[in-house]
Amino acid sequence: MLGILDEYERSLAFSEVAIGQIKAHRHLAIPRNYEIWHLFATGNNPAFNKIVTETLRCNGHLTEADLEQLHETYLSQSRTTERIDEVGNRVVSEIGDAMTLVGDALGMTESFNRRLSGALDQLNAASDPPAVRAVINALAAATKDMQASGQTLEARLLASEAEIKKLQENLQAIQAESLTDQLTGLGNRKFLDRSLKEAIPRAHTANEPLSLLMCDIDYFKSFNDNYGHLTGDQVLRLVSMTLRQNLKGQDIAARYGGEEFAVILPNTTLRPALTVADHIRRAVMSKELKKKSTGEILGRITISVGVAMLHPGDDMQSLIERADDCLYAAKRNGRNRVVCEADPEYSSECRMHIA
Repeated sequence: MLGILDEYERSLAFSEVAIGQIKAHRHLAIPRNYEIWHLFATGNNPAFNKIVTETLRCNGHLTEADLEQLHETYLSQSRTTERIDEVGNRVVSEIGDAMTLVGDALGMTESFNRRLSGALDQLNAASDPPAVRAVINALAAATKDMQASGQTLEARLLASEAEIKKLQENLQAIQAESLTDQLTGLGNRKFLDRSLKEAIPRAHTANEPLSLLMCDIDYFKSFNDNYGHLTGDQVLRLVSMTLRQNLKGQDIAARYGGEEFAVILPNTTLRPALTVADHIRRAVMSKELKKKSTGEILGRITISVGVAMLHPGDDMQSLIERADDCLYAAKRNGRNRVVCEADPEYSSECRMHIA
C-alpha cells in the first residue's frame, strides 16, 4: 500500500512540474505540450531532456516548431512503436493458437485411425451378423464424431485466419500512420527521409535527374502570434492542400517540420522544377484565408521556395542543404519568391556562408 501511495505522490509531483513549465513558458495547455513537459519532469529520457535544456539555454524558449518536433521525435514515434509491438504480439499469439488447432486436428486424425484399425480387427473376429452390425454402428458413430470435430476445427481456423488478417491490416495502418503528419495529412519527416533514401540511389543508378523543393511559409510566426495557433494550423493545411493539387505522378510532398515543406520531383531537371515551384508559390498566394470561427478575412499568405537538383556524389544531406540554402536566399531577398542553385542570389548566399 505504501508503494502505491509513493507512486501516486510522484505522479502528482510530475504533473505539477509539467503544468508549472507550461505556465512559465506560456505554452498552450494542450495534451501535446503536457506530454512534453511531463516527460521532461520524469527525466526518463536523458537525450530528450538534454535537447530541451540546450534549446532553452540557446534560445530562451521553445517555439511551436520546437514543441512539434520534440513530440514527433520522442513521443509520437514511441507510442507508434508500442502499438506495433502490441499488434505484433497479438499476431504471434493468434498464430500460436492456430498451430494448436492444427495439432488438435492431427491428434483427432490419429485417434480416428486407431478406432478404424480396431474396428477392422473386430470385423475380422465377428462371427455373426449382430456383431458385424455393432462394429458398423461404432464406425458410424466415430465418423460422425470426426465430422463434427472437423467442422468445429474448420470454423475455429477460419476465425483465426480472419483475426490474423485483421491484425495485419491494423499493423499496416499503424505503420502508414507513423509516416504521416497528422495535421496536414502529408508525409512526415520520417517519410521524407525514407523517400529520399530510396529516390537518390535510384536516380544515381539510372542516371536520371531528381530535384528537391524546400518551401517555407513567410512570416508564419507573426501570423501565429496575431491570429492564434488554430488559425496557424489552418494555414498549414491550406499550404499542404495546395501542394497536393499542384503535384502529379511520382512527385512526393512532405512536411519537413514546423512551417517548412519539402517536395521530391523524380526525373525532373532544374528548369521544370522551377516551373513547378512557381506554380505552387502562385497557387498559395491566390488563396484568400478566412478565419473559420468568425468568417473574418485574414488576407493572403505567401511562401518562399528553394530548388536544388541532384548532383553526382550527392547524398540526402547535401541535397537538402543546397535546397535549404536556396530557400534561405529567397527569404533574404524579399520572400514570396523561388530561388534555385543557378540563380545569382544563391551564389551570393554561398559566398556569405564561406566568408
